[in-house]
Amino acid sequence: DARITVLPGDGVGPEVTAEAVASLATVAERFGHQFTFHEALIGGAAVDATGDPLPAETLAACQAADAVLLGAVGGPAWDRHARDQRPESGLLRLRKGLGLFANLRPVTVHPSLEDASPLKPDVVRGTDLLFVRELSGGLYFGEPRSYSDEAAVNTLPYTRAEVARVARVAFELAAGRRRHLVSVDKANVLETSRLWRKVVDDLAPEYPEVKVQHHYVDSFAMALITRPRDFDVVLTENLFGDILSDEAAVLAGSLGLLPSASLGGPVG
Repeated sequence: DARITVLPGDGVGPEVTAEAVASLATVAERFGHQFTFHEALIGGAAVDATGDPLPAETLAACQAADAVLLGAVGGPAWDRHARDQRPESGLLRLRKGLGLFANLRPVTVHPSLEDASPLKPDVVRGTDLLFVRELSGGLYFGEPRSYSDEAAVNTLPYTRAEVARVARVAFELAAGRRRHLVSVDKANVLETSRLWRKVVDDLAPEYPEVKVQHHYVDSFAMALITRPRDFDVVLTENLFGDILSDEAAVLAGSLGLLPSASLGGPVG
């Protein structure tokens, strides 16, 4: 019996999770599984109902589950809320609360949908890559942070341990795929990226079967669109992975065609 906490959230979220639950029910019936579903509030829906984008009871239900099924959070209705009242704040707190440090986002172009991309079919045909995005560090969580109408500050920290644990996930996935890992950074400008590159290089000898390449984020953004078939597993820090994996949605045709798994803690 697997306990699944369902977080429908906002916008298209409830529609998506309802269909996902129906699909899981069919899987359970056909293959002899048993799933127990518990629904909880997150995001804008939780702000409207409780004043908190991640109520304590929601986090507790997620921590007590075997898995969490998340729909979507956010929308124009909450754009002017204070930072801790925005739906996305609840999502970041959920990732932190569950210890999720690796986001896996595969990008596969199905032959029947080659014409759905704004790019030419001969560019996207055969694309099969996997983003591994660091999920619990970097600019989104760094302190100090502050805002005023005259100045704002965000901090971009990473430790060796944070980089190494997500890099190992990427190396192991690459070893089971086409044995090609591209690590994305901005090491010509950012000290955190210099550390990122050093840690990846230090780990590489443990995975001699995996070919490792480094790409600056700006040039990789161009290469991703012009020659996506060249890439297998792509390792990125939090901000770069957020942007690049959304960009990669145009390869498949739509953001809604990219599945996503957030892993690392006892509950994913």
